[in-house]
Amino acid sequence: MTGPEVLLDAFSRIRETVHEVVDGLSPQDVVFRVDPEANTIAWLVWHLTRVQDDHVAELAEQEQAWARFHERFGLPADATGFGDSPEDVAAVRVDRVALLTEYHDAVHQRTAEYLAGITDDDLDEVVDPAWDPPVTAGVRLVSVVGDDMQHVGQAAFVRGVLERGH
Repeated sequence: MTGPEVLLDAFSRIRETVHEVVDGLSPQDVVFRVDPEANTIAWLVWHLTRVQDDHVAELAEQEQAWARFHERFGLPADATGFGDSPEDVAAVRVDRVALLTEYHDAVHQRTAEYLAGITDDDLDEVVDPAWDPPVTAGVRLVSVVGDDMQHVGQAAFVRGVLERGH
C-alpha cells in the first residue's frame, strides 16, 4: 500500500465508526452529557469532522465543506471547536442526526478525492515550516487521523454510557 492508501483506510475507518456511533440515536440522545461540562456525541462528531475538513481543505487548496453546512448547523462560519466552553459544546445541536453524517460524508468524500490525487512524495511536502521539525503533509494527515480517532472513540464511549442508562 502507498501512504495515501493507508491514510484513506484510516479515514474510512473513522467514517464507518462515525456512522456506527450515531446510528439509531435521536437528536436528544446526541446531546446527552455524562456530566454538565462533558462533550456530547453531537459536538464530538461535529468537531472531528471540522478538524478533518479544515486541515484537508487547506492541503487540497479547496474551500471547506463547512461553507455549505454551517448555516444548517446554526453555527458561525469560523466555528471549529478548538477551545470551546461547555456552553459552546451545548450549542452544537441538530434537528436531524443525519446532518452529522451528511457533513462527515461530504468531508470524507473530499478527503478520499484528495488522497487519490497525491503520491508518497507529496506527503513529504512541508506545509508548515513554523514547527521544528517542519510539518509535512503526511504528518498533518496523521495528526488529523489521531485526533479524529480519539474523538470518535470518545463519542462511542458516551453512546455506551447513554445506552446503559447513565
